Amino acid sequence: MWEQLLRDLTGGNVQALARSISLVENEMPGFETFLQSLPATNAPGIIGITGPPGAGKSTLVDALISELVTQEKKVAVLCVDPSSPFNLGAVLGDRIRMSDWYTHPAVFIRSLATRGSMGGLHPKIIEITDLTKAAGYDYILVETVGVGQSEIEITGLADVTVVVLVPEAGDEIQTMKAGLMEIADVFVVNKSDRPDADTFVKNLRLMLAPAFRNHSFEIPVLKTIAHRKEGIKELVAAIRLQLEAGSHQERKNWLLAEKAFYLIRERKMKDVSKEKILEEISKETNFNLYRFVASKS
Repeated sequence: MWEQLLRDLTGGNVQALARSISLVENEMPGFETFLQSLPATNAPGIIGITGPPGAGKSTLVDALISELVTQEKKVAVLCVDPSSPFNLGAVLGDRIRMSDWYTHPAVFIRSLATRGSMGGLHPKIIEITDLTKAAGYDYILVETVGVGQSEIEITGLADVTVVVLVPEAGDEIQTMKAGLMEIADVFVVNKSDRPDADTFVKNLRLMLAPAFRNHSFEIPVLKTIAHRKEGIKELVAAIRLQLEAGSHQERKNWLLAEKAFYLIRERKMKDVSKEKILEEISKETNFNLYRFVASKS
């Protein structure tokens, strides 16, 4: 099964990609060997789209899809949504904004639940992006749940991180600015037809000015009106410039080290049972935690 699935996946079969993601998400027997057999690829651009709720991230992603498809690019979209409190599945409230693309041959859209992950991403997001790369997409757009100190994980995954804001976000900027300056490669002020948009853009650039000393060039601050697809060509051009700069390997290595540490720990702990530990502790009369742990090492 896995061999045929790999052939279909690398051949660009959409059904094979969807099935691969489901099998890996659910850790079906053989999924680890399957991941190990993925071919090395020329990594496409992974574009992280993040920002506070209500900034219009999904509408912006829809506009980006339209522009990239017009340029004859294949686009995969991974939408990371909050988990349902009942079944841990994705809450699909914003996906209707991308409904025009679900059957388009050059577009793949998948909604993923955070499943309690504190990073604002799916716990298997690295594996899923690797599967999508193997399927031959030119761009992978990853839309996160939101923005904040707990969502900075996106910057380790993405080649370019786009932070989406609205003109009314002045107070939020002050509370989030340390994290924003660390993670953003491009700022987008969406809904820029609203009052005070120009003032907000000016103040944002002034606030970011000290951070420019640590970059080879200024972080772009662009205005868009996503539902009208205004400013999208300029955004795509800015993203391409950042991709060409290619300066994020250190951050990617950090995320990969975190993921490798987690997977190694899970593998080493595979045969450890809490129930068995509880049973052994219950039989101890003069229990010493540290001797007990040393005996298991």
